[in-house]
Amino acid sequence: MVKPKILAFAGSLRKNSYNKRILNIAVEGARRKGAEVTLLDLNEYPLPLYNADLQEELGFPENASILQQILLEHQGLLIASPEYNGSLPAALKNMLDWTSRANGELKIGDCYRGKWAAIMTASPGNFGGIRCLGHLRDILSIMLVHVLPLEIAVSRVDRLFDGDSSEMKDESMRLFIESLGESLAEVLIKSIQTEKAVK
Repeated sequence: MVKPKILAFAGSLRKNSYNKRILNIAVEGARRKGAEVTLLDLNEYPLPLYNADLQEELGFPENASILQQILLEHQGLLIASPEYNGSLPAALKNMLDWTSRANGELKIGDCYRGKWAAIMTASPGNFGGIRCLGHLRDILSIMLVHVLPLEIAVSRVDRLFDGDSSEMKDESMRLFIESLGESLAEVLIKSIQTEKAVK
């Protein structure tokens, strides 16, 4: 059986953010469809703000190199990003900037080119953070990532959980979020099968 590898991470650095919670729900859907999913916490790989001068003076940051290798080992990306002032959080954008840079034998964009991604967001607000998804989609597309047409913005997310609980109270929304992970796994399985058939 084809078993695609998906890297899942949230743009929020908060320990128990809503976006980390909805990410975990989507991960369940991807795993149920047979994908092998690695959960990544950006807090574990702190990076300086991207600066070409810094790279020239001190070399490529170790954590950026580690993240690049992790990315290379996965065919799919499952990303949940909160909306900060209508766009992406700085930590997420900075991670994308560093890991898309050339590094040794890696050329610009090598860690992303040809991958598939599914994106989502959540917010206590009425719009669910949806404005950040357009920016995230544009960035990933520029790096030649195939982004699934389906994207999810969970509005009034604070009403869907009891306190810090990871259990979502709204069953229909939980199933919808799971379906995003399922869709990514299905697309990756078909892509891998097609690639093998061509070879």
